[in-house]
Amino acid sequence: MSLSDFDLAYDELRGRWPESTEDRDVATPYGPTRVHVYGPVDGIPLVLLPGGSATGLAWFANAPALGERYRVHAVDLLGDAGRTERRGTPLQSVDDLTAWLDALLDGLGLARAHLCGHSYGAWLAARYALHAPERVDRLALVEPTQVFAGFRLGYLLHALPHLIRPSEARARAFLAWETADIDLDETWQRLYALASTVPCRKLIAGGRPRIADLRMPVLVLLAEHSRAHRVDKVAERARRTLAQGEVALLPGATHHSLPLAAPKPLNDRLMDFLTVTASAGAPQPADRVADRSCWTGPQPETDTDMTTSHQT
Repeated sequence: MSLSDFDLAYDELRGRWPESTEDRDVATPYGPTRVHVYGPVDGIPLVLLPGGSATGLAWFANAPALGERYRVHAVDLLGDAGRTERRGTPLQSVDDLTAWLDALLDGLGLARAHLCGHSYGAWLAARYALHAPERVDRLALVEPTQVFAGFRLGYLLHALPHLIRPSEARARAFLAWETADIDLDETWQRLYALASTVPCRKLIAGGRPRIADLRMPVLVLLAEHSRAHRVDKVAERARRTLAQGEVALLPGATHHSLPLAAPKPLNDRLMDFLTVTASAGAPQPADRVADRSCWTGPQPETDTDMTTSHQT
């Protein structure tokens, strides 16, 4: 498929966002970054980072609710498919990604913000929160990959065909396997599948962040039927290592069905977390979690706990 097919899908999905959404191209040393902005001008800023291949448009089902209270900034990631361009300073390392986010927040005029990421975007959000904790009020990690545990071997094996020989058909087959019978938006599926065929993508991978060093409140939202990693292992490690952590399970969800399928539970849980008052948001014991059901279901398959450059 050609890049123009991706552009058509991108523009079609952009039409699902609220009418008053603004598209901003923010100058950074690494090139202009596309950000979709929605919500009250005086709203508390909330920066949303998508998973790999998803683009910032993936939050289309969440923006209407989140934008009632927050000033939403949904970002097309540097190095990934989308309308963010790589120009100027080369993208070579995790340090470049955090420097890019510094410049992006500066360009948006955001001294501080809430930060939320999904999958690869959650890994990046965690790395940034460690890099610039003074700029992150609250951190939400939705199905974070390579943060608390590695990928499951079965997930990597199913991902391998479209990683080695990218095509729309292979990406769709992988997505269908991971999301099972969940009904996903067709335009977003097409955009995700076509993203794998966009040339010159460069997703930077790195080691697991030192999560124990995070000192802001952190919410970890996990999908009940995720095939990306063992949910029980991720939950246990989050509970054990986060100084101010909450862990919640999203029933019926899979890794790639988030954040767009059945968005209300995610929106509600995220807004509950973000709107906690200062007094209620005081540091909590590390073993205090929002939902212990993460550990009470059937045990998933064996986890290889592999660290790999593949990110989603």
